[in-house]
Amino acid sequence: MIIAIIVASEIGFWVLIALGLVARYMLRLKRTGLTLLAMTPVVDVILLVVTAMDLTSGATATVFHGIAAIYLGFSVAHGHKMIAWADRHFAYRFANGPQPIKLYGRGYAAECWKDVARTALAVAVALGTIWLLTVVVDNETRTSALNDLNSIFLLVVAIEVLWALGYTLWPKKRPTLSPLVDVHANATSGQQ
Repeated sequence: MIIAIIVASEIGFWVLIALGLVARYMLRLKRTGLTLLAMTPVVDVILLVVTAMDLTSGATATVFHGIAAIYLGFSVAHGHKMIAWADRHFAYRFANGPQPIKLYGRGYAAECWKDVARTALAVAVALGTIWLLTVVVDNETRTSALNDLNSIFLLVVAIEVLWALGYTLWPKKRPTLSPLVDVHANATSGQQ
């Protein structure tokens, strides 16, 4: 059952975003759109409450209960960025908004390091949620599976750090122009 709740939460998160953006840009209902977008954390609260209720009613924790904590952490830490990304792209496609800017070089590397901080926050929230669930359930044998996720958290943060470090040492390059333009640019620069 907890798997279905996690899937429903993920779907609910994106449905609220889609409805909020449609209301905001296509229907020109700015307050309604903002309200729908602001309701996305409610999905996280529902997921946390259902997970806690499942465990307090006698269920033994599984990896899926831990995934609920991970989902909550990543939603809290990365949710605003995902909504802002969707908002920029939706505004560009449907409301004559400015074209989203792609980052390269140091700007992209800086954004990668911000993602490291977001992921560290996500892991902290997930660990805090797991700790809270173990305190509420107060039965170590029924919640031991939750503590098995600590190595996964460490791996996720390590991958995020390696990603940011890679783009710091080898910056993401702006795509090159078409070969015809490059040839013309090289010919004119050689004449100067």
